[in-house]
Amino acid sequence: MLEGPLAALDAIEAATGEREANAIGYCLGGTLLASTLGYMTATKDERIKSATFFVSLVDFAEPGELGVFIDEDQITSLEQKMDERGYLEGSEMATTFNMLRANDLIWSFVINNYLLGKNPFPFDLLYWNSDSTRMPAAMHKFYLRQMYIENKLVEPGGITLNGVPIDLSKVKTPKFLLSTREDHIAPWKSTYAGIHAYGGSTKFCLAASGHIAGVVNPADSGKYSHWLNSKKPKDPNAWLASAMEKPGSWWPEWDKWIGRHGGGKVAARTPGDGDLDVIEDAPGSYVMVKLK
Repeated sequence: MLEGPLAALDAIEAATGEREANAIGYCLGGTLLASTLGYMTATKDERIKSATFFVSLVDFAEPGELGVFIDEDQITSLEQKMDERGYLEGSEMATTFNMLRANDLIWSFVINNYLLGKNPFPFDLLYWNSDSTRMPAAMHKFYLRQMYIENKLVEPGGITLNGVPIDLSKVKTPKFLLSTREDHIAPWKSTYAGIHAYGGSTKFCLAASGHIAGVVNPADSGKYSHWLNSKKPKDPNAWLASAMEKPGSWWPEWDKWIGRHGGGKVAARTPGDGDLDVIEDAPGSYVMVKLK
């Protein structure tokens, strides 16, 4: 939190002069964003003017299929491995997610590539999905135990960050929650519970498809659909039963929402005009680095 979103806000101000920002958190990044908002609320830091959550869990009471891999014995074993090397290998996390959809993400490639001897077909989303990241041991242990096992994030004062107890119910920042109907990593009925964890205004939108494709679905694709409902019953099934289905991507709906809550547009800047020097051309040399 300190070295990620809060440091980023400082860097944005140094580079552009803008103190306020709109934040988006994706999956675990959304859990981090929620935690950060709780901390910022407690410390009276109002720099984030709106928060958008993509397929993000904050209430872990029903973690879905991923719960198969999360119990005391499995986490203890995982902690021992992480303590030996200081991190969770990115490939191990990727394998866990792939096992949730083994027919699509494991066995289809065994049949096509190994048994039939065919070359893997190009698929941009799966190529992006293969770019895994190591998880620091201390962070991952805290995340699994405090959230998945004990579900402390939705408990007022249940989690303390940088010495500050946080309470999501006090977060008044306008929030847009996007979930996807076929998500196997962050089930939509579980992410839906987040609308009752916060204070202030919260909008929930359900998109068709899954954890990646349903989110990145561009507005001009004409693919899939999304559901909206101004009512917020406790039961997610009741929400969906009375929701209105609209064709196409959810992005135009978010565009209208951010137009109301985002604080307006700012003029474009030239990189390097602020207090931060240009390092190198985008997207940066780091995208070419490979783990061996």
